[in-house]
Amino acid sequence: MESLESRVNRLEYYIELLSESAVLQGRPFVELVIKRELTKEEASEIYRLCEELNKVYDEQKAEGFVDFTPLLTQFVGMLNHKLTPNETIQAIMKEGMYLPLMNEFVSIIERIRE
Repeated sequence: MESLESRVNRLEYYIELLSESAVLQGRPFVELVIKRELTKEEASEIYRLCEELNKVYDEQKAEGFVDFTPLLTQFVGMLNHKLTPNETIQAIMKEGMYLPLMNEFVSIIERIRE
């Protein structure tokens, strides 16, 4: 019977091969999850966070809000420590997820940098 360590090493090698292949083209967030070694639960938490913030963004936008800096602050504060905000926002955008919210975050970041 194959040892657990041997199986884990083989799976890590397969993941490394997949992360370098065309399979992940167009899936930069998935690639980021793999590269940063997030667990399934950690990745799910990011999706939940984005879903929650997206809902609040839509509600606030409908109410006429124009400043969404608190949402970006919440996103950054609750983002997994293995990820950086900019890289995560860009990866999520490239996958076409939560585009209005992520575009707003990018705009806020650009304004802050000025």
